[in-house]
Amino acid sequence: MSKKSTKSDLARIDRMKDADIDYSDIPPLDKSFYKKATEIWPPAKQQLTIRLDADVLRWLKAHGRGYQTRINRILRAAMEGRGPRRSRPTLAPKKNTRNHKLGRQ
Repeated sequence: MSKKSTKSDLARIDRMKDADIDYSDIPPLDKSFYKKATEIWPPAKQQLTIRLDADVLRWLKAHGRGYQTRINRILRAAMEGRGPRRSRPTLAPKKNTRNHKLGRQ
């Protein structure tokens, strides 16, 4: 779809009256929807220092301004593509093997 086609579609939609819009395929929102609808978007950013391979950074910057936003989008896509994180099983505390070998406990 071309940009021109998209602009004309958006202009047509802007001219529509609310009464002309078919909402029949949208389920009604009940109280449970609003209880769950608490996520704030976009999430807060956190500043950090990251070390990248020089060629990776060159590639990111070669696409123009906004390389940090690009990094964030790439990482978000990777994160969302993996599904929910599984929790790690808790491990039993390690014994002090040095004292155990020396006959101490």
